[in-house]
Amino acid sequence: PGISVIFEGSREEFFPKLMAWAQESGASCEGFEIANFAGEGFGLRATKDIKAEELFLWIPRKMLMTVESAKNSVLGPLYSQDRILQAMGNVTLALHLLCERADPSSPWLPYIKTLPGDYDTPLYYEEEEVRHLLSTQAIQDVLSQYKNTARQYAYFYKVIQTHPTTSKLPLKDAFTFDDYRWAVSSVMTRQNQIPTEDGSRVTLALIPLWDMCNHTNGLITTGYNLEDDRCECVALQDYKENDQIYIFYGTRSNAEFVIHNGFFFQENAHDRVKIKLGVSKSERLYAMKAEVLARAGIPSSSIFALHCSDPPISAQLLAFLRVFCMTEEELKDYLVGEHAINKIFTLGNTEFPVSWDNEIKLWTFLETRAALLLQTYKTNSQDDQCVLEKPGLSLHSRVAIQLRLAEKQILERVVASGKAKRLHFQQQQEEGAPLPRYEESDIALLENAEADDKLPIILRKLEEEDDQAAVEQVLAQVQQLGQGGTARDLAPLIVNGDSGKVVVNGNGTDASLTEDASPVLEVGDASPIQEAGKEASSISSDAGRSPKSHPNPLPLSQFITVVYLQAAICYFLGDLTKFT
Repeated sequence: PGISVIFEGSREEFFPKLMAWAQESGASCEGFEIANFAGEGFGLRATKDIKAEELFLWIPRKMLMTVESAKNSVLGPLYSQDRILQAMGNVTLALHLLCERADPSSPWLPYIKTLPGDYDTPLYYEEEEVRHLLSTQAIQDVLSQYKNTARQYAYFYKVIQTHPTTSKLPLKDAFTFDDYRWAVSSVMTRQNQIPTEDGSRVTLALIPLWDMCNHTNGLITTGYNLEDDRCECVALQDYKENDQIYIFYGTRSNAEFVIHNGFFFQENAHDRVKIKLGVSKSERLYAMKAEVLARAGIPSSSIFALHCSDPPISAQLLAFLRVFCMTEEELKDYLVGEHAINKIFTLGNTEFPVSWDNEIKLWTFLETRAALLLQTYKTNSQDDQCVLEKPGLSLHSRVAIQLRLAEKQILERVVASGKAKRLHFQQQQEEGAPLPRYEESDIALLENAEADDKLPIILRKLEEEDDQAAVEQVLAQVQQLGQGGTARDLAPLIVNGDSGKVVVNGNGTDASLTEDASPVLEVGDASPIQEAGKEASSISSDAGRSPKSHPNPLPLSQFITVVYLQAAICYFLGDLTKFT
């Protein structure tokens, strides 16, 4: 137990060597210094005035630790034969980091010695600290992260001891779970995607010095200059001498910040909670609703977001709810009515309600659904605020309770917003206000609002074979509807995996690696910069599972014990695939 390689001296003592190495390597080192900021840890401090959009920091490729540098290192022979390393760049980086940490001649030691000795990610939480998260949406991802990290460790422990290509690995003599937990957290809080040297694809990288910047709200200000082959960062805003220099990590929710960065950001303008909604396939109007949604580029079942801002729903969720609440006649109008094709694209525009009744239904539904989700928590907002005021609360406990409280506050805002909207449209209906008429010149594509995180814009997503048959019947059904017919106005709703059942934590997400080629995002000290590769602690095959009730039926202490036992058993059996 414990970290195998410990450097003599404090982290702060190694910062001058990091700056000297950066200067020797061709990085920018003027205009800022590394400093300790109360409450935020280490970051960059301006030593002169810096103007907004001024290029102040660049890091050449030779300083970066990448999947490519791992291939060319002592880890290369194992990488060439191990499918997990080939599929998961973040795991490759974690082992690369450990190998270089154990090598006294590593060129990256000036950087590695400045990394924290431990982190505030949930991998470092005590059992009682994790308990504060049991009623949050984040709990499933937290437990999956822990399980997957243990599973990876068991797998690579055996590989390192038995695989013929690992004889020269420095990890062969010392590779503890604490080592791997540290490496996973280091990568998870710092990794970023950059282009490969030829620019043909992207690769994961750790970017020394630049990853010291802390997070604030703003815009992405970092990119990669292929011509000069370096990472470049311009100032997010004007900075005076002695100001802390911030960057923007991306539009992450606080749940993502807590799980993958290890901190809670109080002023998060992009905070949100997830809600899984879908039109039930058993509902008679399913085919019609699925077709209208498909024409709008929205799946008939998906995970949406409820935002902390006003309005709390995106244009996509508004469009989904409008279709979900449509009557049969309204569906006909959007399928075969005049200008039906163009009208589809006004579904996400607040200026063009389907009908006053439709608006009342959707906001009533949203108000009720958010209220039901609030009831799934074991504490209320007042309880959480009282606990946060108590002295002696550990940092991890405080962060967990802050996250729990933030989720409730978002849902409370949704309830209030839903009620206000419902009353407004009821008044419009009672007063006989004219419905805004659609004009072809007013066509607006799904309103210029932010899309839900990870919600693809697709024409159609057929998840099961019977979907295809159902949709193939749409044209025939539409023709029949032109001759009359009746159907129910509202379809049963699938909420977080169960029709007519509310499960706040059963969002079906897992800490699995996603390999999308997203643009460069931002990171800071103890904080990840890469949205797509953030889940460094996962080789899970159970992504997309949707737990039906509680994601962890065992007491937490038993769960953790079982994780370790499963990992050990699978190691001795030689079959990690049995560890689920």
